[in-house]
Amino acid sequence: MSNSTSFTLPPVRRIVTTHDAKGLALVQSDSELPSEEMKTVKGCRSAAIWVTEDSIPTKDNNKDEDGGKRVIEDPTNFALVHPTGTNLRSTDLAPGAITAMHRTSSLDYNILVSGELILITEDGVEKHLKNPGDTVIQKGTMHAWRNPSPNWTRWVTVLIAADPAVVDGNQLAPAFMSSDNA
Repeated sequence: MSNSTSFTLPPVRRIVTTHDAKGLALVQSDSELPSEEMKTVKGCRSAAIWVTEDSIPTKDNNKDEDGGKRVIEDPTNFALVHPTGTNLRSTDLAPGAITAMHRTSSLDYNILVSGELILITEDGVEKHLKNPGDTVIQKGTMHAWRNPSPNWTRWVTVLIAADPAVVDGNQLAPAFMSSDNA
């Protein structure tokens, strides 16, 4: 991983719609969300896009609060999965960077937006995502991500709280291995 590579991806643009008092749909906000360095993963940046705090169906259609400013305080899933809601976020990974192997109790929709990305599963299988829109549905499995390219890569993820995966009668708890083990 190159630590000297400057971050060149633009901020994620987020447009939020709402309704006025008469029920007319309108744009509530149009903003850019700069990513921030993740302290737990070198060469990785992330931005909260939208977090819901309630169950499905959500009541967000009737709130003016900015969901991107909500904080997930539950540490169970590394403050990434809201226990009764969802989390929409972007992740930016530096050239050559790799995340730690990890698992959350969630159902995740990961969509490649820019660059290239390799999904690494616990059994060592690697799947190379090359095209914007390539999608990975993560079902509570241990995995890591690697950027094989000389440029920053970005993907967007929807994390939905889920019961832990169960294998042979055993629940698979959230886990985060050190980068040395990834």
